[in-house]
Amino acid sequence: MTKNLLIVESPSKAKTLKKYLGNDFEVLASYGHVRDLVPKSGAVDPENHFAMKYQLVSRNSKHVDAIVQAVKNSDAVYLATDPDREGEAISWHLMEILKSKKALKNIEPKRVVFHEITKNAVLDAIADPRDLNQNLVDAQQARRALDYLVGFNLSPLLWKKIRRGLSAGRVQSPALRLICERENEIKAFNSEEYWSIHLDSHKGKQKFTAKLSHFDGKKIEQFTYRTEAEQAKVLALLANHNAIVSNIEKKKRTRNPAAPFTTSTLQQEAVRKLGMTTDRTMRTAQQLYEGIDVGQGSIGLITYMRTDSVTLANDAITEIRHYIENKMDKNFLPSKPNTYKTRAKNAQEAHEAIRPTSIYRTPDSVKPFLSNDQFKLYQIVWQRTLASQMASAKFDTTSVDIDVGKGVFRASGQVLTFAGFLSVYEEDIDDAADENNSKLPLLNIGDELPVDKLYGEQHFTQPPPRFTEASLVKALEEFGIGRPSTYASIISTLKDREYVTLDQKRFFPTDTGEIVNKFLTEHFAQYVDYHFTAKLENQLDDIANGDSQWTPVLEGFWSGFSSQVKEKENIPRAEITTQMLEEACPKCGQPLMIRFGKRGRFIGCSGYPECDYTRDMNETAEQAEEEPTIVEGRECPDCGGQLVYKKGRYGKFIGCANYPKCKHIEPLEKPKETGVQCPECKAGELIERKSRYGKLFYSCNTYPKCTYAVWNPPLNEPCPKCSWPILTIKTTKRRGVEKVCPQKECGFTEQITPPEAK
Repeated sequence: MTKNLLIVESPSKAKTLKKYLGNDFEVLASYGHVRDLVPKSGAVDPENHFAMKYQLVSRNSKHVDAIVQAVKNSDAVYLATDPDREGEAISWHLMEILKSKKALKNIEPKRVVFHEITKNAVLDAIADPRDLNQNLVDAQQARRALDYLVGFNLSPLLWKKIRRGLSAGRVQSPALRLICERENEIKAFNSEEYWSIHLDSHKGKQKFTAKLSHFDGKKIEQFTYRTEAEQAKVLALLANHNAIVSNIEKKKRTRNPAAPFTTSTLQQEAVRKLGMTTDRTMRTAQQLYEGIDVGQGSIGLITYMRTDSVTLANDAITEIRHYIENKMDKNFLPSKPNTYKTRAKNAQEAHEAIRPTSIYRTPDSVKPFLSNDQFKLYQIVWQRTLASQMASAKFDTTSVDIDVGKGVFRASGQVLTFAGFLSVYEEDIDDAADENNSKLPLLNIGDELPVDKLYGEQHFTQPPPRFTEASLVKALEEFGIGRPSTYASIISTLKDREYVTLDQKRFFPTDTGEIVNKFLTEHFAQYVDYHFTAKLENQLDDIANGDSQWTPVLEGFWSGFSSQVKEKENIPRAEITTQMLEEACPKCGQPLMIRFGKRGRFIGCSGYPECDYTRDMNETAEQAEEEPTIVEGRECPDCGGQLVYKKGRYGKFIGCANYPKCKHIEPLEKPKETGVQCPECKAGELIERKSRYGKLFYSCNTYPKCTYAVWNPPLNEPCPKCSWPILTIKTTKRRGVEKVCPQKECGFTEQITPPEAK
């Protein structure tokens, strides 16, 4: 009989902990969540105090069976799932399963929590177990119920009013609103012209530039000079005057280091510095937390990565200060530890910021044992943590005023005199203006300087920048939308649903995203309101802190939300998906309108179906009427008609001039062949194509005659279960690489490569 059983979430963590705990412990993994709501309507019952119906997660059933059997043979059971609400809920679900299977007998499982997977932290946690925190469990259940109620009531409404397959989420929808509103700001932005005036001069061999700050006693603002003529007039008045130094101002400036990483700031920096997505960042951080063999067995390299706290443990601060004093210049060590204030309103998910479990475990020392992503992420965590306890950087700044006639030009320079923390780490900022680090020559008041050049520079105001993943995470945090552990999943959902696309690392809303956002903001404004969403998050925090009960919070939400869903059932679809234009149809004279179809927005006649006139959103009537270019030397293989170059919503393609009688089309570039016969028509071959948003899929090359298509690469091998002519290769993080039957009703899968251990 095993004396002690410890249950964790992931097998890699189990492996690390087993090393620390020895033969007295068996360590098993649940492989993540063990129960979830049944995936159908009625899983949350508002009429019965929001009772929730759970079922076992099928993929983890064998792991649950192993845990149940091990519990029956144990004297003590410890639940060591992650130290946050989600982890607390998994422990609670395990308890409920064990009770239902009568596996506990007289054992009362204990909860153990550690924020770093090191021997001391784990042994200390085992020595000081606690009971399950029901407040954290209730907060997680309330969050899950809210998300379920929103999803299962709003999503079907989107299906009816816009298109099947769409979804709305409690925190995903306000995040989409942020992106759409930014896009609307950019579209509505009117660029304004303005001019600045500059002086180029030098002293000795050193050149420098100054900018006009005052003229005729008045301060120059951004829009003081709006036209070329206005600045030319000023330049004429400044010409033929000497340049004389009238004032010199010298200051010393310090710059303090940034706080250690929270989940939010780690995601932002990984996007900016490393080019990693938020999802990839969190997966890599999970690996570093759970443990990696660095030559002396598996060990956790960083503390828990889901946190909004910026504090460091006293032991960690002592070790960091010891490292700075002994491994670096002593001038880098401040007289007392640097402290930081948490900006988040309810920072209680973990006790510490994200830091290395030992600052003496340098990036170079562990590099041979880490993947490229693991090393890069560990390096910035290590650098940021070390820098947070180092001395401030110091600068000498100089501002010089130079009189030229009635004008005063200002030149500024900055010199780094002591690097301090900047010798280790510097935080990146989205869309930051370049800091003026130019050097100035040694100048004295009264110096007469040569006027090398006087000139004006034209500028145009710029619209606000589109969100990057980093700036979106920052905005979500500032508005209180979601919590640090949810940011990556919010962004992944928006991309997976094709509500947004990423182009040059900037978010653009798709036509579908804009239509969904329009519907939600016009008809469910309260529930995509940033302040309402933040207030709801604060209520969940109150539940976690024991200051509120979870059912009243759900009741307060549901009473208004459910009635609003019923009220909106009768909205006409056309009200949401169409918009009238002040333009007549060139074909029949009826008004044109913006319409929404399977491939997004387009312009069509309001007289449809009697009039079938359509054109692309970005096309004018004149462009639409342009004669198509003929494809020389080729005929349509279907009807013998002339092939022409056409332009559609996905770009240019080749089509038959006899359309719509003949619907033959083909891409400009020859698609990649798979050599797999189409299993449906058996006349064509499956070829690789790219969707509107760049996602690969595989379809019959006889399209549109045959519309068969699959998302995963096809395999010329019949299904052993249902005999369908092909299988597909499916790759996921959770299940690895598998052969999968594309027939949903079949369900055949065969593993080729197992998933990476978590």
